[in-house]
Amino acid sequence: MSNPLYAQPTTCEQTLRALARYPSRTAFAWPGGSLTYQGATDLIGRMQSVFDRLGFAPGTRVAFLTANRADTWCAGVAASLSRLAITWLHPLGSLDDQLFQLEDSEARMLVVDGITFRDRGGELTAKADALKTVFTLGPASYGSDLLQAVETAGSASPRNFACYDDISTLNYTGGTTGKSKGALRYHRQISGFATAILADFEIPANPRYLSVAPISHVGGTKVLPTLMRGGTVHMLKGFDPEAVLRTIEREKINFTLFVPTMIYVLLDHPALSKTDLSSLELLLYGASAMSPSRLVEGIERIGPVFSQLYGQTECYPVSVLRKTDHDPKTPELFLSCGFPIAACQVKILDNDDQEVATGEAGEICVRAGHVMAEYWKRPEATAETLKSGWLHTGDIARQDERGYMFILDRKKDMIVSGGFNIFPREVEDVLTQHADVAMCAVVGVPDDKWGEAVTAVVVAREGTRPDADELINLVKAKKGSAHAPKQIQFVEQLPMTGVGKVDKKVLKARFWAGRDRMVG
Repeated sequence: MSNPLYAQPTTCEQTLRALARYPSRTAFAWPGGSLTYQGATDLIGRMQSVFDRLGFAPGTRVAFLTANRADTWCAGVAASLSRLAITWLHPLGSLDDQLFQLEDSEARMLVVDGITFRDRGGELTAKADALKTVFTLGPASYGSDLLQAVETAGSASPRNFACYDDISTLNYTGGTTGKSKGALRYHRQISGFATAILADFEIPANPRYLSVAPISHVGGTKVLPTLMRGGTVHMLKGFDPEAVLRTIEREKINFTLFVPTMIYVLLDHPALSKTDLSSLELLLYGASAMSPSRLVEGIERIGPVFSQLYGQTECYPVSVLRKTDHDPKTPELFLSCGFPIAACQVKILDNDDQEVATGEAGEICVRAGHVMAEYWKRPEATAETLKSGWLHTGDIARQDERGYMFILDRKKDMIVSGGFNIFPREVEDVLTQHADVAMCAVVGVPDDKWGEAVTAVVVAREGTRPDADELINLVKAKKGSAHAPKQIQFVEQLPMTGVGKVDKKVLKARFWAGRDRMVG
C-alpha cells in the first residue's frame, strides 16, 4: 500500500475487533457444544503460539481439510494473524484433486479435521512429499494433534502480524471447464468483502446463521459478517435435511445459505410441512441457477425469504437479487442474477472490451477492491482474465434498463449449431419452468449436420414422466426452432461439482469421447 493513511482494516483486524466486542456472547454452536467470543479469542491466541514456533516464512501456504468446525475456523484465523497464507481443500474433492492443490499451491503445512477426514488426511500426508508439518484436530496415527498442542502451549493473546501486502488466501476455482486455478489475494484484496456483504445482503440485525454449506467456500464468507454483528454461527458438518429443519426450528435460525439442490431436497422432504420455520428471515442461494417453478414453491412453503447471490472465486460478491425481487407476480426477475452490489463496478462488454447497448449480450466484467490479484503461477490465464483493467468473468449476460443482469451462459459453454450461437442457459431457463422438470442441463453434442446439436439432459420431478416432444415444443414456442433441443435424455441425476454446480465437463465427455476436440 503506497500510503497507509488510506488503508482499510484487514479481515484479521476486523475479526479480532468483533471477538473483543462481544466477549460473553456465543460465537459458535454445534451439536453438543459451543464457544463464546472470548473462548474463540483465547483458542486463536494459543493456536497462533503453536504456529509461530514452527518458524515458517511469511506467505507460506497452509492447507485446511475440514468439515464445518469452530476450532478449524479459529486455526485459519491464527495462521492468517501469523502471516501464513490459507488454501482450503474442498471437503467433497477427490484425492487427486486435493493432491493437485497441495502440489500446485506448494503448501508446507496441512491442518486436518481428525474426525471427519482422518483417513483422507493420512492419504494426503503419505503422498504429498512437500508437506513439512501436519496437524490433526483430534488424535490420529500421523501428524500432531493441534488440540493437544494448544493445551500444553498455555494461554496467549492473539496478535495481528499480517501486513496489507502479505498473501492472505489462495482459493481454487471449481474446475468445471478445465484444471482448477488458484485465485491469489493479498490482505488488501479481502479487506472489504465482509463490509460489502453487510452493506448489500439483508443480513438480520442479530444474526443466527446456520452454516451448512462448506466454510471452505462461499458458506464461510458469512461467518465474519455474522460475528461483526454480534451473532452466532450454528455449524452442521454436512447437509442432513432432518437435522437442518430441526436446527432451524430449535435454534430460531434467522439466516442460512444453500445451493439449489439442497433447497429441492428440503421441499421434497415430508418433515418440511411439520417444521416451524417462522424465525427464518433470509435464505441465500447461489452457485447455480434455480428452477423458477421450485422457487415459487419455496416462497409459498417457506416464505418470502429468498435472496440470490452471484460471484465467483475470482471476485465475490458481485451482485445480489434481494428478497423483494423474488415476487411471484414478476417471475421474470427469477431468471436474473441480481443487481450489482455497491462495492463493485460492473459493465457488460463485447469481445473488444467495449460496453454493449442495454439488452445486448456481452461478458460480465467487474472492477472492485476484492477482485483477485492474479492466478497463482498462471501468467497467461491472468493476462486473459484481467485485461483492459477489468476482471472478465466468462459469464455472458444481458442487462436491462434498471441494471439487473440476466446470465445467458458461460462463454465457453456456448453452442454453435447450424451457424447460430446458442447459450444453454436460455434453453435451461425455459425447460425448468415446466412443472415436471426438477433439473436440467443443456450441452452441445457433435452432429454431422448441425456441427453441434442442442441436447437437453433432464431430471424429472418425482412421480412425473415428462414428454420429450412437449418439452422440445415448449422451447420452440418460447425461443424458436434453432434453440429447440434435437434430443432430450432423461436421467436420475446430473453430475455435480463439490460446490453444487452441474459438472458440464463430465456431461460433455460422454458425448465427445473419441472426437478430435471437445467444446469447453
